[in-house]
Amino acid sequence: MPGDRTLNIAVIIGSTRDNRFGPTPARWIAAQARQREDWDVDVIDLKEAALPETLSRPAPEPVRQLQPRLARSDAFIVVTPVYNRGYPAPLKTAIDWYHHEWNAKPVGFVSYGGIGGGLHAVEQLRLVFNEVHAATIRDTVSFANFWEHFDKNGATSDGEPIDGAAKKFLDQLGWWAHALRAARARTPYTP
Repeated sequence: MPGDRTLNIAVIIGSTRDNRFGPTPARWIAAQARQREDWDVDVIDLKEAALPETLSRPAPEPVRQLQPRLARSDAFIVVTPVYNRGYPAPLKTAIDWYHHEWNAKPVGFVSYGGIGGGLHAVEQLRLVFNEVHAATIRDTVSFANFWEHFDKNGATSDGEPIDGAAKKFLDQLGWWAHALRAARARTPYTP
């Protein structure tokens, strides 16, 4: 609803591998986002979504189940590792299954990896999300050598600097989410 100030934010865990690290930064950024009273945060784990790798019509049940969660989202936070200088294949599959659900909505990235912090994956994902008419925000939160930044309970050891980066990132995502939601309400987006 245009008068409703609550934003629906989907945090998407992009890795489905065994022994993956993705749920840890996803829980952390979701907790940061939930501190905002006007945000409703939905964590979407692509491993649990179990989307088929092969695109087909009609869409299989897992695809139909995830569709309304993406459709109601005003913005997305994609949590991604970098694998061989790229992003996970299941994340690309998730993007490809849907079209209108991404249109004219902002996407922000939380990435992790070795020395590059997952930024190679983010730069590639910007191109992919552009193709489905999503608007990626400039700032990211990235964890270089991610294993050094979280304790065994999933809390960051970075304190105020990372909390400040998360606040700025979420402020930008919120601004874009409100602006694009208002624009979609005024004039439906047609790709």
